[in-house]
Formats: sequence, C-alpha cells, structure tokens
Amino acid sequence: MPAEVTVTPWPAESSPTQPAIRRRFDEEGLHPYAWSNGPGDFYPAHSHSYHKVIYVVNGTITFGLPDRGEALSLRPGDRLDLPAGIRHDAMVGPEGVRCLEAHLK
Repeated sequence: MPAEVTVTPWPAESSPTQPAIRRRFDEEGLHPYAWSNGPGDFYPAHSHSYHKVIYVVNGTITFGLPDRGEALSLRPGDRLDLPAGIRHDAMVGPEGVRCLEAHLK
C-alpha cells in the first residue's frame, strides 16, 4: 500500500497564528521547530527517513512529488503530512515562507 501524502487546510475562517499552530502540535505530543526560506528558494528532489508534519505559518510553498507527477501548494495554516521515503522537492512562493515542522516517530 503506498504511503499517503495529505494536505489538510486550516479549518477556521481567519488566518492561523503561530501560537494556534503550536497548540495543534502540542495536542499531538509533537515538538516543532521553525524554519523559513526566501522567495523563490528551491529544494531539489530528495526523501527523508522520517514522517514530516509541516504547517505553513505565513507565505507559500509548493511541494512537488516527482514520482507521482503531483504538486501540492500550501498557504498559511495548511498542514502537510509527508511519510518517510516519499521523494519530494519544494519551491518557495514569491513572498517567502515560514513553517513549523515536527517528525513523527
């Protein structure tokens, strides 16, 4: 069975705040760290040995799944669940991006 990559949009009408996103991680017992990139930054295709959970705090980023021919565009509040071993690349949007990320064990 192939690993499931999912994007979950922020459920509220208003834009998410970093504290609200951190509460989501806390509810799952996850300990996130923050990272950010400037406009147009690009990560070539690679994979990880762990499951990543990423929330976009502000800005935008598009994760490409080259082996599947898919692209997933994320905006503030969106959550990406990226299982271990899934090859992906990433292109940061025109205003940059700031994310919170944690790893599932």
